[in-house]
Amino acid sequence: MPNPVQWRSAAGRQALYGALRRFFTQLGYLEVDTPLLIPAPGMEPHITAFEAPFVPETDVGQRRTLYLHTSPEYAMKRLLADGAGPIFQICKVFRNGEVSRTHNPEFTMLEFYRPQADYHAIMADLEGALAEADRAVGGDGFFSRTPYERLSVRDAVLRETGVDLRACPDGASLKRAAEAAGVRTGDATSFDDVFFHLFLQKVEGKLGGERPTYLTEYPASMASLARLKPGDPTVAERTELYARGLELANGFSELTDAVEQRARLVEEQEFRRNAGRAVYPLDERFLDAVGRMPPSAGIAVGLDRILMLLLGVESISDVLLFPAHEFV
Repeated sequence: MPNPVQWRSAAGRQALYGALRRFFTQLGYLEVDTPLLIPAPGMEPHITAFEAPFVPETDVGQRRTLYLHTSPEYAMKRLLADGAGPIFQICKVFRNGEVSRTHNPEFTMLEFYRPQADYHAIMADLEGALAEADRAVGGDGFFSRTPYERLSVRDAVLRETGVDLRACPDGASLKRAAEAAGVRTGDATSFDDVFFHLFLQKVEGKLGGERPTYLTEYPASMASLARLKPGDPTVAERTELYARGLELANGFSELTDAVEQRARLVEEQEFRRNAGRAVYPLDERFLDAVGRMPPSAGIAVGLDRILMLLLGVESISDVLLFPAHEFV
């Protein structure tokens, strides 16, 4: 039976969703609804999708493995390619194995896309949406402290550790610099793996303390769906939003080169295969859409974490009427 905190969160959730829908509708976004059950999930190396066997009871279709989506991204980009214009969605998404104080295997995501825009525009839209939500839910005003800080990944790492990523072009050099800064890197050897040890131990918890912070310009290897920055292909036009040390959102200026997108997904398939993780099929309809998309930007926002911060609670289970710990 839900406790009083969870009942309060239900009212807060209602106010949050209402505020977001009002905000995006007034900006001219269209709310869309895409399938939860899909033929191919996202290929992110460290995310595992729930499998859902499809067993037809008629002669229509064949037995096959489907998946609960980890994000509505592929379907929403197909809509962009077909001329949808600005779109948003509030939906449930599913990621296998994710249970902690800030993770639930089923959670709620806001995802929105804006054509003819880059990630600077989408960051501004999200700022406005969260400030409106703060007022509607009755938060402490933290999300109304606009404009949010913009901070490059390089500058964030340099500020907190003294390590300059530009001076560490490979895994070996970054490992030496990270360990000299007191980071435990274990058996990590690749640039990306060492970076995550460095970031999680020394940087992430310091972000968004005084006001929300957009972390920008991720190393190119860490943004498989993002456009590389014009004039500096070593970084991608990717952003993550942090508040009080908690990651809340992940977005990009979208990649619209279908050949490059296929190559990146094939590379991620190989990474998953070598890591002993499930290897998912390529979504050919998504890849076709990438090449037809207008220049666009989009971002995915974890609404349960937003609600945690708005209500001042410590665990994601406090904002869910039926948290996963009841059945796992």
